[in-house]
Amino acid sequence: MTIKDIAREAGYAVGTVSRVINNNPNVSPAARARIRAVIEKYNFRPNTNAKHLKQQASQGIAMIVKGTHNMLFALVLEKLQAQCGAAGYNSMVYYIDEQDNEVDRARQICREHKPHGVIFLGSDRNHFGPDLEELGVPCLLMTNSAAGEAIENLSSVSVDDTAAAARMVAYLLDHGHRRIAFIGGDLVSSQPSSARLSGCIGELSRHGMALNLAAQYVPARYTLPGGYAAMEQLLQTVPGLTAVFAFSDIMAIGAIRALRDHGLRVPEDVSVCGFDGIELAAYLAPRLTTIRQPADRMASRGVAMLVHCIEQHSGAVHELVPYELLEGESVLRLPDP
Repeated sequence: MTIKDIAREAGYAVGTVSRVINNNPNVSPAARARIRAVIEKYNFRPNTNAKHLKQQASQGIAMIVKGTHNMLFALVLEKLQAQCGAAGYNSMVYYIDEQDNEVDRARQICREHKPHGVIFLGSDRNHFGPDLEELGVPCLLMTNSAAGEAIENLSSVSVDDTAAAARMVAYLLDHGHRRIAFIGGDLVSSQPSSARLSGCIGELSRHGMALNLAAQYVPARYTLPGGYAAMEQLLQTVPGLTAVFAFSDIMAIGAIRALRDHGLRVPEDVSVCGFDGIELAAYLAPRLTTIRQPADRMASRGVAMLVHCIEQHSGAVHELVPYELLEGESVLRLPDP
């Protein structure tokens, strides 16, 4: 009698049986009662030596994080690790540079450590293709949709970046802003930035306005210095600008510092808004107006989806979670002309 036999007779996944055996609280009372009844029926006792060897042979779920300065990723990662533990899986985190190829790193990890699954945080979708299936394990893309990739083992959970960015531009327009500049990531390698810019362009177009991409959009790394340098450039290329929309809160904070260093006030002289909804944004002076990505919801749904793919050998699943516009104090309503 093995744990798989117990799972088969009880009618639950192997992972659920494992959580019951290890007294994990994240199991429904009905499932716990049914599984314990089968365990007692066969007087089943887990092989602790085999369990130890399995843990040594596999790190459970590997998490590959692209970049080290993204505070949203840090929060999501913390939630992911907690959710993986609650689901009965240990995890190992690997940090790579923004310019590195995360799929190549995943191949190396799978060869050396044989994880049950892989989670990608912050990724360039240009690196993903059908050959990802050669990894032989379910994968999950966080904060970036893979719905259009048609890769059988690549699921994703994210907000609707295009709609969220359009909502923020609509908010700025409603507050009377017409000279708006944008700070985001590289439009080739950063699909979220590309999707967000698309939403901005669409919303401006709906109001009869065009975007001068060369002047009004500055690509930058998702860092404080990146936002700072981009803001300095925009002060040269967009004279008279009244608002800046940065595609991450961290870049927005860097932009605010640059404005202050140039003797400009936020929001009295230039309004600034961000994207992510990190905790720090609520403690700035002024509090940052931003789009909040729900870290808790993304982590819980992402792990649930990945565990289901691991245990049920199911195909990819893609889910959009709701975003929220948080109105702070960093956007000024301009007087009517």
